[in-house]
Amino acid sequence: MNRSLSATAVLAASLLTATCGLALAQGKGPAGPQDADTSAWWAFTGELSGDAMQGRDTGSAAYERSAALVANRLKAAGLKALGTDGWLQPVAIDELAVTKASARMGRTSLRFLADFTVSPRRGMPARIAAPLAYRGYCGAEELGDVAGRLVICHGTRKSGPTSAVAREAAVRKAGAAGMFEIADPGFTIEPPRWPFAYARSFALAGQLPAADSFVKLTLRAEMLGSLIPGGAKLVAAGAAGQPLPSRDAKLPLELTFATAERRVTSSNVVGVLPGTDPALADQAIVLTAHLDGYGHGYPVKGDDLYNGTLDDAAYVALIVRLMERQKGKGFARPVIALLVTAEEKGLLGSKYWVANPTWPLPRIAANINLDQLRPIFPLRRLTVHARTDSTLGDDVEAVARSMGIVTQDDPEPERNLLRRTDHWNFILAGIPATNFVFGFEAGSPSEAVYRQWYRTGYHRPQDDMKQAIDWQAAADFNRFFYTLVERVANQPQAPAWKPGSSLRPKP
Repeated sequence: MNRSLSATAVLAASLLTATCGLALAQGKGPAGPQDADTSAWWAFTGELSGDAMQGRDTGSAAYERSAALVANRLKAAGLKALGTDGWLQPVAIDELAVTKASARMGRTSLRFLADFTVSPRRGMPARIAAPLAYRGYCGAEELGDVAGRLVICHGTRKSGPTSAVAREAAVRKAGAAGMFEIADPGFTIEPPRWPFAYARSFALAGQLPAADSFVKLTLRAEMLGSLIPGGAKLVAAGAAGQPLPSRDAKLPLELTFATAERRVTSSNVVGVLPGTDPALADQAIVLTAHLDGYGHGYPVKGDDLYNGTLDDAAYVALIVRLMERQKGKGFARPVIALLVTAEEKGLLGSKYWVANPTWPLPRIAANINLDQLRPIFPLRRLTVHARTDSTLGDDVEAVARSMGIVTQDDPEPERNLLRRTDHWNFILAGIPATNFVFGFEAGSPSEAVYRQWYRTGYHRPQDDMKQAIDWQAAADFNRFFYTLVERVANQPQAPAWKPGSSLRPKP
């Protein structure tokens, strides 16, 4: 589905979600979980995402406290440690941060993180002053002479005349000093979210890119009019995919940057519930969710703590809750609980584990990942990543059907959700894997709630324990997950790739 919300639909979504939240706050809906299991799950979610855990930022002391808490719960549930240091697998990560930045053109100043942000790079100049050149979609034929300039490009995410990679390549080849991409307000299925929490880049130790003096920035669309004549009309035209002219600013833009680099260590938590059937001992099922969050960042509505309740503390808690329900009783196959770090920093924890597994990869049959889940409207439809690529999709379909849930492929592949969470690293390693998103029918009240959450909750301090939850939907998904894991871990045949899958490992 390639569709976007009109302005009227956006307004309707905002009003509807505000009404839903108000109704819950006023006691017109359940104030909390309605059954003991969901209550236990939500209580542990609160331990992981309460303010005391400070948002579980990668490499922070608070993150390691949360990792120790998870490890203790897994130990109490009867699992065996499977890390390289007991329950933990420390991961060394390099961080490069822009700690301070300014942008000024004449009397116009842009606010760092609220109006613009920058991609941190080694070798960035501490100061740059250069003329601005607006070049529409920045196709190679549109650029002209931009040597030494800062080029502004409309960063469209829809299929169109240029891709992000092509734009940057063309601007670099033309000799520009750097580029601004306008965050595309026309991509309403996942609109730009300002402010950014911070400007930091991460890589596994020793893997930060080489030094590069090319400056790459992102511009809040509403600020273009402060820099380029007629900017507001250009933004509207670009969002609609209309032809765009080239324009130059009268004054140079002055930029300053301060950067800092450090190495941190942040731990994956790994445990295994041994299987009961020796014949299936080489067919482990790995359950993943990411323990890390954003930590402290740019304040939104006076709150600078990004708690990360639904993203992804709740689903770390769900894997722990599954293990607690088992009370040490194994499934036929071994089940590995892998709670990874640094998902928000580029899927680094799962990438590291797949490269340095604490259980041999040839002895892993499948990965079931929990992320991108938002129990904020009824669970009647479920988007299933890699749904038709392996027999895992058949298992998902069978469990969902038994609960009256419709399954579907991703209706918005342009968002690239398949590659934006940890199951992707297992797929790259040739292991069948899946992940889930609460689905909706186009134009439904559920869609309106979903869209609003992505505007106001996703990677925001407002993703906390105070947000409105559909408790029946939460309980339904939890039951779906328990049933799916039991089915996959106990059935005679291990999950397998289907012959026609484009994700299947090449011979």
